[in-house]
Amino acid sequence: MPKRIAVIDIGSNSARLVIFQRTSRYGFHLIAQQKSRVRIGEGAYEAGGYLQPVGIRRAFGALHSFTHTLKEYKVHKIHCVATSALRDAPNREAFLRVVRQRLGLQIRVIDGLKEARYGAIAALNLLPIEEGITVDIGGGSTDMALIRNGRIVEAVSLDLGTVRIKELFTDTGRGLKEAKASIRQRLEILPDNFRSSLAIGIGGTARALARGIMIESDYPFDKIHAFGYRLKEHKAYLKTIVEAPMEHLGELSIKKNRFDTIREGALIFLEVLRRLEADEVLTSGVGVREGVFLHDLLRRDSLRFPPGINPSLRSIKDRFDLLKLPEGNKQRIGRRLFETVADRYRSRPEHLQLLSDALSLSNIGKMLTIYKEHQHAFYIAMQELNFGFTHSQMLTIALLMRSKGDSLYYKPLYRRYKPLLPSKEVIKWLSFAYTLTLILHENSSKAAIDFSWKGDTLQIHSDRPLYLAHEAIAGLQTPKGITVELLDGWESACSGEIDEVIGRQG
Repeated sequence: MPKRIAVIDIGSNSARLVIFQRTSRYGFHLIAQQKSRVRIGEGAYEAGGYLQPVGIRRAFGALHSFTHTLKEYKVHKIHCVATSALRDAPNREAFLRVVRQRLGLQIRVIDGLKEARYGAIAALNLLPIEEGITVDIGGGSTDMALIRNGRIVEAVSLDLGTVRIKELFTDTGRGLKEAKASIRQRLEILPDNFRSSLAIGIGGTARALARGIMIESDYPFDKIHAFGYRLKEHKAYLKTIVEAPMEHLGELSIKKNRFDTIREGALIFLEVLRRLEADEVLTSGVGVREGVFLHDLLRRDSLRFPPGINPSLRSIKDRFDLLKLPEGNKQRIGRRLFETVADRYRSRPEHLQLLSDALSLSNIGKMLTIYKEHQHAFYIAMQELNFGFTHSQMLTIALLMRSKGDSLYYKPLYRRYKPLLPSKEVIKWLSFAYTLTLILHENSSKAAIDFSWKGDTLQIHSDRPLYLAHEAIAGLQTPKGITVELLDGWESACSGEIDEVIGRQG
C-alpha cells in the first residue's frame, strides 16, 4: 500500500480533503486536512435534485485547490467519493466529466448504504465499541449501520439531511411541527432490529452538538473523539438548540459556521435517538473518510485490525520511539509485578492492559530530549492516543507516563482530570508498578526478576546484580505502608573483586 493516501469526500454541505501517512503495516496518522463549505446541494432539493450553478462553482473551486495540495504533498494514491447531493442529481454526469477532464480527479459516487458502511468501518476500528448503531447526519441523507458482536450487520440510508430539511421546511416557513412529522414518517422505514442503547454520532452535526455539550458541562478533556454522554442529562440542551433563534445559537456554545443547519441537525438527531431507543451517545471524530482509507488498508484483514493491534499505539511507536529497544523483559517484569500487587488494591484485568500500554510507550519522550522526558511523553500521549480507547483510558495511560520515582502521581493533573480517572488508590498502585518496572528494566534489561511479599515488604528477587537500582528504589515513593527490598546479591557478587583491591593495597 502506498505511503501517502488522500481521501476527498464531497458531501452536500462540505468538501473535505484528508491525507494519511502510513508509518508501518497498521500504523498511520493524519498529516493534512482541508475543508470548504461548498454547499454543492444548495437549491437542488427545490429544483428536482438538479445541481445549481452556485454550488457547482464552489465545488469545482474547492476541488481545484485540493489538487494543488495533492501535488505539494506528493500523494501516492487518491480516493475521491461523493455522497447524497451528487447521487441525487440528474445532471451529475456533466459535473463528473468536467472534474475528470479539467482536474484529473475520478469521483466515485457512492450510495447511501456504502456511505453508512464506511462510517461503521471507521467507528468499529477506531472507537472502543463492539455494539451500537452509527448515525451519520449529512446535508442530504442520514446513514446508519447496526453493529453487533463486532460486526456490521446491516446498513440503512434515509433521504433525511440538514440541508434538505432546511430548504424544504425552515426556509419555506412550514415550521418545526411539519418538519418533525416528516422526519418521523421517514424513520418509520427503519428495520425493527435497529434498536440499541448506544448511538455512535458520526459527522459534523454530531460533533458540533457534542462540542456544545462539552463546553456547557465544563468537561475537562478537550478531545471530541470518544466523548460520551447520557441523553437524559443533555436532552433539554439539544431541544433548546432546535427551538433557538439563529442569533442566539452562539450563546449555546455553537460555532458560527454551524448556525445555518445545526437546528435541523439537532432535530433529526433527537428524533433518530428516540426511534433507536438510545440512552447513550458516543461521539466519533472519524467517519466516511477514515472508513474509505481503512477499507483499503484492511482489505486483507476482513476490514478489522488484527487482535492486539491498536493503530494509535503502533503509530506513536513508529514515529516517536526511535530507540527501538527490545521490551519483552520490560513487559514480563511489569506483568509479574502487577500480579504480585494486584490483591493489595481493587485491581481489575483492565489495569494490567493500561500498565502494559504505558510501558510500551515509555521511551517516546526521549525522542525530544532525555531531560524531562516523562513530561514530553505525557504530552505526546495526550495528543496522539486517539483510537480504540475511552477518554478514561487515554488519560490514565498518559498520567502513568508522567510519573517520576519521587512521586506516585502528578497531583495537579490528577485534580484536573479527576472526574474521568480511576480512583486515587488505583492511580497510586499503577504508577508505583510503572515506575518500579522501568527502574528494574533500565538497570538490567536481561535480568530474571520475580517478586514476593514478606508482610508489607515487597521483595524483589533478581538473578543479576542491579547496583544502580538500589539508589533509585531508595528514593521511590510507595503506596502507604509499603516498603521495597531488592535482593540481588550485588555485594556478594563483587566481594571477590573488592577483597582483591584491598589485598593489593595492604
